[in-house]
Amino acid sequence: KPGATATRTTRTRRHPTPGQFVELVRPYLIGDDWLNVRHWPLSSLNPTLTPALPATMRFLFLAASLFLTVPAAGAFDASSSSRREVLAKGLATGAGAIVSTGSGLIVPSSPALAAPAPEALALRGSINLPPIGLGAWAWGDSLFWGYDKKNDGDLAEVFDYAVNKDIAFFDTAELYGLGGRSEQLLGEFRKKYPKEKADKVQIASKFAALPFRTKAKDVVDACRKSVDRLGGEPIDLYQIHFPNAWNNADYWDGLAMAYEEGLVKAVGVSNYGKDALRACHKSLAERGIKLASNQIQFSLLYRYPLENGLLDTCKELDVKVLSYSPLALGFLTGKYSADNLPKGPRKKLGEKLFQSGNLSGLLEAMAIVSANHNGAPLSQVAINWCRAKETIPIPGARTIKQARQNLEALDWNLSAEEVRLLDEASAKVPAYIEPEKSPFPKADINTGLVMFDS
Repeated sequence: KPGATATRTTRTRRHPTPGQFVELVRPYLIGDDWLNVRHWPLSSLNPTLTPALPATMRFLFLAASLFLTVPAAGAFDASSSSRREVLAKGLATGAGAIVSTGSGLIVPSSPALAAPAPEALALRGSINLPPIGLGAWAWGDSLFWGYDKKNDGDLAEVFDYAVNKDIAFFDTAELYGLGGRSEQLLGEFRKKYPKEKADKVQIASKFAALPFRTKAKDVVDACRKSVDRLGGEPIDLYQIHFPNAWNNADYWDGLAMAYEEGLVKAVGVSNYGKDALRACHKSLAERGIKLASNQIQFSLLYRYPLENGLLDTCKELDVKVLSYSPLALGFLTGKYSADNLPKGPRKKLGEKLFQSGNLSGLLEAMAIVSANHNGAPLSQVAINWCRAKETIPIPGARTIKQARQNLEALDWNLSAEEVRLLDEASAKVPAYIEPEKSPFPKADINTGLVMFDS
């Protein structure tokens, strides 16, 4: 409230002992049976003790420790954009006025920063999103997706196609590509457009909750660098990428601070379970800010959020669900078979799926649905199943063909009978990865709060 003194929540923290820290950090970096995961060879990382997906996370975490601590060129000056300054400017200029953060970022002062009427109880930070987005994990990731700079022209075509279709919603993260390459590409592509059209592009990015980044200030500092790489505009949706093993509540303070400074328009989380979602929602609401989204893995080959109540919790709290990997790393596109497996880390996943004998049955059910809709690609069937479950799928796209197929899924919808057919077929297929094998910390050691459940 105007004139009130800003306060911060005081929490009792139990920092890990050196031994605990080693145990918590080493799975991210070196591979270990401590995680009880299936071990697959990956020549570039501990060739005998490295599982495919967790290996990718380890590589990203290790690389992040090298570049995330280095100030980005043109990064914001913290002294010129404190939330107290921005709040003061917003109150002084009134709703709708223009506020400069002092770093080239010009944002409209939020009406919520002006003195609210007593009856104005709505939370700030709502966001309207299209029914589908495009994931940009592969835009810069050479380890898992084989990114090559020479293909940047293809990525530009994907961006242009989405803009021209008026469905330009992209999801990225500071960890996608060394040095935030995915964010850089999106920023470069958006700059080509006149402001009126560029403003219609929506970008979501994510903060990496690495073990050594445990303060609210870490979130704000990282956000400033992401804003800089994305071209200086406020980020439409800024998310915590995954839980940490401790001090998670400080990240929620960081999200609130980033919102209050005008760096972002809405805030969310990713890979949060039911209990963590409720706690974060409550923490932000106490500051008058809405938890806008939870980005989680969800597909016909990963149904846990549907079965363990996570989707129901998101609906109860009015938190949008962004479903990543809706195509299950390509295994729901019909491109692969037992005799035609993908290369690299995904090969072992494919062997497991096709050896179960039930994936073929799911693909056959998807083919039946496809035939009902003029031979629609199987990828569209998978995407529309996620849409039928009231989520916003964000499939990846590296080529114009993939982008067109993904976005054209909006041209048709599944019938209730088709949803039932796919439900029954997918329930017979073991998930291609189990939650307990995830590299994400399951609970906060300070509070005991369960952070990740699927």
